[in-house]
Amino acid sequence: MALEKLRNFWERALVPIVEYLSRFSPATITWVALPIGILGGLSVLTASQDDLGASMLLGGGLLITMAMVLDGLDGPVARATGRVTRWGDYLDHTFDRLLDATWIICIAGSVFVNDLVLGLSAAWLTLLGSYMGTQAQAVAGTRNYRGFSRADRTVLSIVAIFAMSAMLYMDNYSWGEFPAPFEHISINPLSIVIFISAIGGFWTFLIRFIQAREKIKQIDEEDPLPQNNTQDE
Repeated sequence: MALEKLRNFWERALVPIVEYLSRFSPATITWVALPIGILGGLSVLTASQDDLGASMLLGGGLLITMAMVLDGLDGPVARATGRVTRWGDYLDHTFDRLLDATWIICIAGSVFVNDLVLGLSAAWLTLLGSYMGTQAQAVAGTRNYRGFSRADRTVLSIVAIFAMSAMLYMDNYSWGEFPAPFEHISINPLSIVIFISAIGGFWTFLIRFIQAREKIKQIDEEDPLPQNNTQDE
């Protein structure tokens, strides 16, 4: 949520870049971000615990950063050029969810965490929190950004990837192990970000569900849905 508040500042600062990218379709920018983000995740997934792995983490972090920047530009380009469409919004949200799950699973599946079950659980909780935001928009007409936002989670993941890369260059792989039942997982920036993502996803689901409940019940009272009172004879 903290980084969502910087959205307007972000878009003002990127005016020159938006003007340059206006020659491209916003959907093209969205499509380009997807393979870049997937490659970044795969680079993290396949990184080893040596200098080569440190370089792969560094490259993966840069690719994920590039994908995030492009994802933040398709909307401003669409608005600046008068090409805002429902399809573009739908495509953007779909690819956001794909990349969210990809990054979490790749981080959790890497040798630095090595727990796909935890990664799948964290990805599921993350998608559940995101679902509450989009579903609130579909039902109530307003997007709910409360909780642990995508921007917060992605920036934290990028910082963790770069930190893990720096640790590898210094021949440092772990700060110990987590207590049971996670004693098989090393404590390091990547494992920490997975746990934060899981907890943040669950918290986001709860807070958005509660807020949406109040908003939707208010709408139901002010503008009830038509009722079908016809009975079969």
